[in-house]
Amino acid sequence: MAELLKGAPVAASVTERLKAKTADLKSLGVTPCLFVARAGAREADIAYEKSLEKRCESIGISLCKEVFPADVSKEKFRASLYAAGENKNVHGVLLFRPLPEHLNEKDIFEAVRPEKDVDGITARSMAGVFSGDFSGFPPCTAQACMEILKHYDIKLAGARVTVAGRSLVTGKPLALMLMRENATVTVCHTQTRDLAAECRRADVLVVAAGKKNTVGVEHLSPGQIVIDVGINTDEKGSICGDVDFEAACSIVSAVTPVPGGVGSVTTAVLAAHTTEAACRAAGIM
Repeated sequence: MAELLKGAPVAASVTERLKAKTADLKSLGVTPCLFVARAGAREADIAYEKSLEKRCESIGISLCKEVFPADVSKEKFRASLYAAGENKNVHGVLLFRPLPEHLNEKDIFEAVRPEKDVDGITARSMAGVFSGDFSGFPPCTAQACMEILKHYDIKLAGARVTVAGRSLVTGKPLALMLMRENATVTVCHTQTRDLAAECRRADVLVVAAGKKNTVGVEHLSPGQIVIDVGINTDEKGSICGDVDFEAACSIVSAVTPVPGGVGSVTTAVLAAHTTEAACRAAGIM
């Protein structure tokens, strides 16, 4: 039976560190504040929003939000982001994605101030991930994967790591972050000729394909560490990942559960980025 790499203890560790930092900020008259902009009312977004509200409250971070109908105009949505950028009391900005189809992501992202981009969506933030310049923040989901690997003391230097998925949200930035830890990284995608073979030869397998059952028995090898980033719904309406969890538990050494794995760490990482942004704004390094 595989070890379960649960996200709760990782998130708790991050949260405890943040409580002390927010207390220090508040002693200086600064309350970290996260601004959330949401267009529409997707169930997954609302559930994440509620989880985020609880996380911020437990740490001492103020959360303000602006909710728009799904057909909100580009001008109105961008205006809210500009206003958050001008507000000195706001330290972090989060957009729920994907945006409605009529909202061009590139146009919207450009309305977010890079120093308040706590989820790594602006060009400057992504450039920082590529160059190793930590003036911006990496995407929270990618960072959550790294936090889990670190918490469970999984050695990356020299390890063969396969990342299944190449999105800017997780796959691409995570591959670069893993290389920074001296892992040898292979990135797979829809055009990979033999995905199963690429996955099997990995010491650490990260699956961020966005499709349930992307990885099954034929993709797995004994001794592997599997990080499942996926959030999907199965035929019974239950939350599941991209990996066949039962198959993984019978083969690999350790695997993150879904739910209760990467997703539960993501809100803690977002809170950490917001607190760090507040520290930078206050001149505390």
